[in-house]
Amino acid sequence: MTIEDYDGVKDLWMSIKGFAIRSIDDSKEGVERFLKRNPETSVVAESEGRIVGAILCGHDGRRGCLYHVCVREGFRRHGIGKAMVVKCMNELKKEKISKVSLIAFSTNDIGNAFWNEIGWTRREDLNYYDFTLNEENIVRFNR
Repeated sequence: MTIEDYDGVKDLWMSIKGFAIRSIDDSKEGVERFLKRNPETSVVAESEGRIVGAILCGHDGRRGCLYHVCVREGFRRHGIGKAMVVKCMNELKKEKISKVSLIAFSTNDIGNAFWNEIGWTRREDLNYYDFTLNEENIVRFNR
């Protein structure tokens, strides 16, 4: 993924019901900042010149994380999501990252079934916490 993919990726995000994006972090500038920090690890999937899948993937030097993993409806269950995840994980391995995490909304039945199906382990031994540093970074859910 490069910043040139942003418009197509945002179009994909906006097409998915229940998908949440942040006004600052997921803006073009926010994604560009993320990609500069993680230039090799994020990925898009295309069909006939249109972006049909995307993952923002990065790491902090210790642990990798997948963000905004999505495949356009109509292209799901064709191996695109799994192929993108494998690509991201291979890139993280090249950077000597040994563990990868992600967050899936508990109401995201499709996503949770996907992660379970491809062998990820759901953690029940921890709590996830957020602290908002910038109140202008508003979350919007697609309806």
